[in-house]
Amino acid sequence: MELTAAALVADLRAVADPVAQPNHHYGGDGEVLGVRMGTLFDIAKRYTTMPLEEVHRLLDEPAYEPRMAAFCVLDFFVRRRSATDAELEARYRVYLDRHDRIDSWGMVDRAAPRVVGGYLRDRSREPLFDLARSADPLRRRTAMTAPLAYTRPPHPAGIADLLRLAELLADDTDPVVRKPVGIALRHAGGADPEAVRAFLDRLGDRLPAPVRRMARDKLPAT
Repeated sequence: MELTAAALVADLRAVADPVAQPNHHYGGDGEVLGVRMGTLFDIAKRYTTMPLEEVHRLLDEPAYEPRMAAFCVLDFFVRRRSATDAELEARYRVYLDRHDRIDSWGMVDRAAPRVVGGYLRDRSREPLFDLARSADPLRRRTAMTAPLAYTRPPHPAGIADLLRLAELLADDTDPVVRKPVGIALRHAGGADPEAVRAFLDRLGDRLPAPVRRMARDKLPAT
């Protein structure tokens, strides 16, 4: 089996049906081939060890599904216990360097926690704060989604930064960013409920009501 972008795209096109699978969740401008997400994940998993130059070729594709598959390939690779620090860093760099090829929240949610958050777990997380200050809402979504990596297993310093990022983005009016703030706080509440309670008490009504509800979802009853 050839681990090439061309082979993966051919596999996607072989199962594509844009009428049956219009993928309405995709809000970008690229072509939609029409591949069910579960099928796309299965195909991408077969290409987990694809060379990074081939991942770059996938990211150059104009259609949605090949680029989504590229982020799946990155995600599947970093889950491997045998992955070296150099390999993890290389995939982290690909994600950030090619962020301009992300035009869907699904690409962020698929790869940011493990590819970005996982790599920064025991490193400086300042890159997340740089992303949080971006004018691009999808970069801000990466900033808020990557720290999910610090909630399972709990990582106190990472959760502290998750809360700092949530405060930085608490007033964000873009739903692409606002919903991940609530999701991140909900998962943090399951990992460190006291820290999240203190956060909610301090910010109060500054947090939109839907975000507050999500943040309280996993807090133990008092």
